[in-house]
Amino acid sequence: MSTSLLTIGQRRAAASSRWADYAELTKPKIALLVLVTLFVASVVSSWGQPDPWLTVHALLGTALVAASGSAWNQWLERKSDAKMARTEQRPLPAGRLTGSQVVLFGTATILLGLLYLAWFTGIVTSLLAALTWVLYVGVYTPLKSRTSWNTAVGAVAGALPTLIGWTAVGGSIDQRAWALFVIVYLWQFPHFMAIAWIYRHQYAAAGQKMLPVVEPSGHWAGVQAVAAASVLVPVSLMPAFYGQVESLAYLLPAALLGVGQLACALFFCKQRSDRSARRLLQASLVYLPALLFLMILIPWM
Repeated sequence: MSTSLLTIGQRRAAASSRWADYAELTKPKIALLVLVTLFVASVVSSWGQPDPWLTVHALLGTALVAASGSAWNQWLERKSDAKMARTEQRPLPAGRLTGSQVVLFGTATILLGLLYLAWFTGIVTSLLAALTWVLYVGVYTPLKSRTSWNTAVGAVAGALPTLIGWTAVGGSIDQRAWALFVIVYLWQFPHFMAIAWIYRHQYAAAGQKMLPVVEPSGHWAGVQAVAAASVLVPVSLMPAFYGQVESLAYLLPAALLGVGQLACALFFCKQRSDRSARRLLQASLVYLPALLFLMILIPWM
């Protein structure tokens, strides 16, 4: 094989690796959850018949905003990320991308995303996306090294995509929208308390003041998980009473999902072990996607 062919192959491999680094910069798993939540909100808002093009535009614009938020989050946390095993191989602490590259990417995607949303879905949707970005990048991320209340703020940013999707298809923010917002908001507490407990030692080494770091016994992390999971059970039933879904077909599976997650939260609160935290984390990862799937599936049955 000639030297020129080797060089071409090496360049292609380097380009592929660089694209993979930028993809990792967007935190694709988190972005996917954001987009799924947005899609469900657009479906529920329009009573199961969203405008397909408005929905696509909302997904594309929000994907850009979410990518920017993740990039700026990693730029701001590049030093603490380097101190944790779970994040030390991210593009910035591993040295595969430079700070200027990440800043340029984060700036370009937020500007493009907000302009795209304003043009195709309206100014209200764009402003909600901007608020989500500000809360996540400008408030939640700095608070992680200052106070354990960071989760309460971050959960607002995590729930706002419901309102982005809701308004993108022309829906007015009503009690149905707020019900969905509250469901996603509360879900984040058992989910993140489990994560914070599992990685509490790494968070402590990085100077991140997650609740199990500030209160090492884990008692209050367990209490927060149980409190949120408890309130979620009745709140998750509200869509049936607002006419969003068929009542009988939705109520029983939604209640079973909520009780199952609550049982895992109670076990974590009592045991406070890595095993119980992982069980709660797994329950939360089943709960929200399953509940959202119910919301969009049952009206069409």
